[in-house]
Amino acid sequence: MNALAALRSAWRALTTNLLRSILTMLGIIIGVGAVITMIAVGGGAQKRVEEQIKGLGSNIMLVLPGAVSQGGVRLGAQTGQTLTEEDAKAIALEVPEVQAAAPSLRTGAQVVAGNANWNTQVFGTWSDYFEVRDWPLAEGRVFESGEIAGSGKVAIVGQTVAEQLFGGADPIDQTIRVKKVPLTIVGVLARKGQNSVGQDQDDIVIVPLSTFRNRIQGMSGGRLKRIGSVTVKVREGLSMKSAEDGIRELLRQRHRLQAGQDDDFSIRNLTEMLAAQEESSRVMTLLLAAVAGVSLVVGGIGIMNIMLVSVTERTREIGLRMAVGARSRDILGQFLIEAVTLSLIGGAIGVVLGAIATWVVGTFAGWQVALSPAAIVLAVGFSAAVGVFFGYYPARRAAALLPIQALRYE
Repeated sequence: MNALAALRSAWRALTTNLLRSILTMLGIIIGVGAVITMIAVGGGAQKRVEEQIKGLGSNIMLVLPGAVSQGGVRLGAQTGQTLTEEDAKAIALEVPEVQAAAPSLRTGAQVVAGNANWNTQVFGTWSDYFEVRDWPLAEGRVFESGEIAGSGKVAIVGQTVAEQLFGGADPIDQTIRVKKVPLTIVGVLARKGQNSVGQDQDDIVIVPLSTFRNRIQGMSGGRLKRIGSVTVKVREGLSMKSAEDGIRELLRQRHRLQAGQDDDFSIRNLTEMLAAQEESSRVMTLLLAAVAGVSLVVGGIGIMNIMLVSVTERTREIGLRMAVGARSRDILGQFLIEAVTLSLIGGAIGVVLGAIATWVVGTFAGWQVALSPAAIVLAVGFSAAVGVFFGYYPARRAAALLPIQALRYE
């Protein structure tokens, strides 16, 4: 019997008991659909983390002030004022692994432009900040050295601020007021999107650090020029751990901390934190796919059960086929084709249902999903493998029947 004849025979056998065939395929349909949906949900989570890492920038660390103690009571992280602009300069110049470092201060403020206003984050920093964050400008320019040194009345705005204050108009050379200080917009940042905690990174106004300190905050800063944080970019390919150790050693030396004293600052490796989150998402995706794959195994057991029943019901038919010249391998092939056909049809229906379920989850639940062609191929391939694996024993049992015994079967 050739393959085409075996396929036709298998199709007739399956359509003869259509309802039973459909119920048999149900486990495969649910399994394939569940695998595709779970992988899509997990893939969406991974993609979201990758976007966050890309939005953050590569090889980023954040140096923050430490805690303050008053009367033996520790007031919590970042309550001290232990970092200075000179610390940021020293980190950039004296730690070999560091490509750039940018100090910063920030506050919330109402920004006014004409009749429009918007509450946003105002950020004071150096031009190196854009290199550290891998954040190019969509238009305009960065701060000039004279503006940084002389408290220039200039600003660079994010996309959200530009849209809220100016709509579709070009914001370059427009004037905004921050705490009654007029600032001329010299640049607009490229869109970054949300960060890892869902905050809009484009909702920001960036000014020179000296402008922030002297004009917006109205503080002299004293001789030390205290800052709120230092954002550090490590050179590509170099060790983040070595850079962190170098920064820690340098700051302890600069802050004159003795051996045994706690650090009066903290260092956060943001890239590693997000990479760990990405790995967790990957593990969760595999776990979800494995759980969904259990239903494929259950569906395979259903196929084996039905095929065993089919062999019993068709024993006399098998005997007749053998009596007229069918070989054992022909019988084996016929029943294997039936099992694989059940699996493949169930897999195809499962793919459609999985795609629909993925769309429903993405549209109505609001989750980010990523439907991967590789996941579809994997699910269908696995369903075919299930058909072969669980169909082989019934097929082998049918092929092992003796013609005389089969013909005498009642």
